[in-house]
Amino acid sequence: MDPLGAPSQFVDVDSLPGWTEAYEAKQLDSHQYPVEKAQVGLRSPFPYRKDINAKIILWKGDVALLNCTAIVNTSNESLTDKNPVSESILMHAGPDLRDELQKLKGCRTGEAKLTKGFNLAARFIIHTVGPKYKSRYRTAAESSLYSCYRNVLQLAKEQAMCSVGFCVINSLKRCYPLEDATHIALRTVRRFLEIHGETLEKVVFAVSELEEATYQKLLPLYFPRSLEEEIQSLPYLPADIGNAEGEPVVPERQIRITEKPGVPDDASDEEGLEADLAFIGSHAFARMEGDVDKQRRLILQGQLSEAALQKQHQRNYNRWLCQARAEDLSDIASLKALYQTGVDNSGRTVMVVVGRNIPVTLIDMEKALLYFIHVMDHIAVKEYVLVYFHTLTNDYNQLDSNFLKKVYDVVDAKYKRNLKALYFVHPTFRSKVSAWFFTTFTVSGLKDKIHYVESLQQLFTAIPPEQIDLPPFVLEYDARENGPYYSSYPPSPDL
Repeated sequence: MDPLGAPSQFVDVDSLPGWTEAYEAKQLDSHQYPVEKAQVGLRSPFPYRKDINAKIILWKGDVALLNCTAIVNTSNESLTDKNPVSESILMHAGPDLRDELQKLKGCRTGEAKLTKGFNLAARFIIHTVGPKYKSRYRTAAESSLYSCYRNVLQLAKEQAMCSVGFCVINSLKRCYPLEDATHIALRTVRRFLEIHGETLEKVVFAVSELEEATYQKLLPLYFPRSLEEEIQSLPYLPADIGNAEGEPVVPERQIRITEKPGVPDDASDEEGLEADLAFIGSHAFARMEGDVDKQRRLILQGQLSEAALQKQHQRNYNRWLCQARAEDLSDIASLKALYQTGVDNSGRTVMVVVGRNIPVTLIDMEKALLYFIHVMDHIAVKEYVLVYFHTLTNDYNQLDSNFLKKVYDVVDAKYKRNLKALYFVHPTFRSKVSAWFFTTFTVSGLKDKIHYVESLQQLFTAIPPEQIDLPPFVLEYDARENGPYYSSYPPSPDL
């Protein structure tokens, strides 16, 4: 692979430690926490794959010095950008590269073009143009950056390249947030290797000192090196993990193709709104968004409108509310699993849910939902916060996701609009993973409101201790695990 007489400063990719090797060396000096049996069923959308990990290298250094089949150059539309990556590549490749770039007549954002490596150790250079980032055009920037990585990989596949050295395509000059861009880079490469892994032997991420920490933090999310690391990384995956190829998902742009345009689908496809909503959400990834195209088709057919949907939901909620006011719910109330207490630092009503007091297997969960509506209807008309004590809960107290989804679907819009924070007290790792899955794939708009609270001291920075009634077992558990609370702890407006 080396051209004759290649300068000694070039680095052969085969001499670099792989992503998995670095992890195995680190394991020898650290204590690993075993994965509980119950957690094994919780798998990441990016599962542990030893074969894929063997292809990945993270290297702090100048991409221009890599001895591999091709390296990636990030530039501007005229391929004349003066950034550290481009300047180093031009310097080491020699003047012939500049002449070759002029013949390419530029490169559009998201595209990839190929030249020889000239005086580099790499045989080829793949040039690409990353997007300029503006928050108001974030979706377009994400799609363009995905195209950069995808087109580079596709070109490498078409040219039967063995190894590719990536620079960080999103340059500082283009203002793309490093962490957001790294998510796109890693998941795009991961998805490509899942589908076309046999075409590439090595993928090197060549990073600077400033970029290395971000890559070290995010690589385990997409390339976990063990089942333990896969499970531990789950709560940190972003809500948008892209489609099967890593491309950002924009539901409004999804196109449904029908065999007979303008002709209604089969009757089985028109069983009404309830059947449609039952289908949506039957799969974890489908729950992220409803079927936008079908809803629009129903609107055109006069079967559904947003206003009609809201009215139908309101009628459904009113029926639940009437039933809740008529039902004898004293047995649920006696559990003391849901009650109103004081106010938080911002003057918002505090509602408490005690997980240990909910014997899920012994009570009628529909009555539990009725009681929740009965208590919360007048609370939710203004801003409020929820405090959920997960303290000492077990399998008999776990509210399953189907029940929580039903609550979320039944309650009025004011519940969601006026809920300002949900404090999850004494969470376990397993409960964090479950909450992540629920707020990522099942419901929307809740994830950013959850605050995981490890101790009462932390809770009291948002809610003064005199404003919340604590079950005695919660106090005892917290004192045992975190030590006694001292009232001198300074308050803060939020966690």
